[in-house]
Amino acid sequence: MKDTKDPGKINFEKALGSLELIVERLQQENLDLDEMIRLYEEGIIHLANCQHVLENAELKIQQLNSKLKTELEKDGEDG
Repeated sequence: MKDTKDPGKINFEKALGSLELIVERLQQENLDLDEMIRLYEEGIIHLANCQHVLENAELKIQQLNSKLKTELEKDGEDG
């Protein structure tokens, strides 16, 4: 697995898709314990990537909403 160390290197959709595949694999009954642990660890990395991307998106939305509110208030004072 490459690009899992840096959350910015993998996009949300790819990380989520990988996480879904890992969940499917973990639900299989024929995995040995070592493989389950490896998949779980990989899943945690993808989950952290997804959370990081979502947190950044939420912050960006808050900043945009704040900017919009400021501009609307400014326009209300001018008009």
